[in-house]
Amino acid sequence: MNTSKKNDFIRIIAIVAASVLMAWNIKSFVRTGGLYPGGVSGLSILLQAIGLRYMNVEIPYTVINVIFNAFPIYIGFKFIGKKFTALSCLMIVVSSVMTDIIPAHIFTYDILLISIFGGLINGFCISICLLVGGTSGGTDFLSIYISQKYKIDAWNYILGLNVIILSIAGIIFGWDKALYSIIFQYASTQVINIMYKRYQKQTLFIISESPEKICDVIYAESGHGATILDGEGSYSHLRKRVIYSVVSREDSAKLIKAVRSADPTAFINVVKTDEISGNFYLRPND
Repeated sequence: MNTSKKNDFIRIIAIVAASVLMAWNIKSFVRTGGLYPGGVSGLSILLQAIGLRYMNVEIPYTVINVIFNAFPIYIGFKFIGKKFTALSCLMIVVSSVMTDIIPAHIFTYDILLISIFGGLINGFCISICLLVGGTSGGTDFLSIYISQKYKIDAWNYILGLNVIILSIAGIIFGWDKALYSIIFQYASTQVINIMYKRYQKQTLFIISESPEKICDVIYAESGHGATILDGEGSYSHLRKRVIYSVVSREDSAKLIKAVRSADPTAFINVVKTDEISGNFYLRPND
């Protein structure tokens, strides 16, 4: 098995594992607490609950979830990446089918614990998919599309959109469930922000005696360019060269390691960057 096929196999295994864990989380935590986690999955659960309450009909989760993911999948194929979207479709189908067939295992009826730990598990599942080049579907596609188009980290903005779904749930089923669902969604979003760093940026200020060599390392490791600035040491009054570059946070750790290998005496200052304006290279999804 060549490297490419081996990587694809690992990605598929990771997607399937995350799908099963997400389905288990929906059955064991989300439904036990009567939560509506936002996004397409939350909308699907909400419509299931409406159908059961007002029509006494239990609509299969798979049917609703797949239908509502149709447009986000179109966005994925057109603007994000074909293999990325194909892996996401695998996640959508497997998690949907497993949600309909696996049994629930109830750990607690404490709705606060359910909201927190259910949200953490949900965020972990989504992060695993994102890290191997896929997504759980729905608003994740929108988050990635907005992040790529506008060069921002859009996950917290999608949290705001999910509040609309939760508001509808609050009006119909009670505000306590909706408010706990916001806790669930917030916990999930924070896990994603911690684990998935693709659209987060950091600025590197590197003082080195070998600026050209460091610039080559930055480009080779991240695809980003750099700017060389002239400086002077305040104590020694010796001429210093400062390399300035903005990189993706997911590249930062390996980049710093590579810089250290190229120049063990380099002084590196890493600064969080909230927003940039201008051209910023981001490796496309496959």
